[in-house]
Amino acid sequence: MPDLSIKSVERKIDELIQLCEQLNRENQMLKTNTEAWQRERETLLEKTNIARNKVESMIQRLRALEQES
Repeated sequence: MPDLSIKSVERKIDELIQLCEQLNRENQMLKTNTEAWQRERETLLEKTNIARNKVESMIQRLRALEQES
């Protein structure tokens, strides 16, 4: 009977090790994805700021043209 109990504990430990390895892989993948999303977010914020500046510049030029007329 004790031998069966030891085997059962060994099996459960092996399962826990596999689960830990799987969770570590998933965690690494999530960290990688998070970093990619953060880089993409920074790029989009930068593009948004550039677009906003261009639109504001166009509005100022249009107002200047309107005042000249």
